[in-house]
Amino acid sequence: MSSQQNPAPHTAEAVTADPAAGPRPRRLTYAAALAALEGAALVAGGLWVLVLGLTGDPDDRQQAVTLGITLVVLALLPLLAARGLLLRRGWSRGPALITQLMALPVAYNLLRADSMAIPAGIVLGLVAVVALVLLVNGETTRALGIKGPGRGE
Repeated sequence: MSSQQNPAPHTAEAVTADPAAGPRPRRLTYAAALAALEGAALVAGGLWVLVLGLTGDPDDRQQAVTLGITLVVLALLPLLAARGLLLRRGWSRGPALITQLMALPVAYNLLRADSMAIPAGIVLGLVAVVALVLLVNGETTRALGIKGPGRGE
């Protein structure tokens, strides 16, 4: 057997070097669940606005329909990120982080409203912060196979 055909070592180092080896960390699963929850909320909100725009008496029907469709399309980002996180794809952390960063200003604006939107702002803000913490966690980063600067192969 030549030096290029050496069998893979069966040590603990080899198992930890492969991000797909071993069970998925709970933090990664929780981050995926939060991203999926946000995506589902966007779909539900988009469909609600769309149905109200088509069946109700909105001020501007075209604007209501456009908003509903936009929310449903925007839901693809966190839903695809959640799927990627569950499948341990390194690319999925970027869209998940972007989703959380976009949610923070929305939560802030909901908190400034004088209405029933304040509890929604609190929930959205908490979900976004918790998801951000889970996504930048070292365990999550290792499970996705993401290497930091200067740690390339």
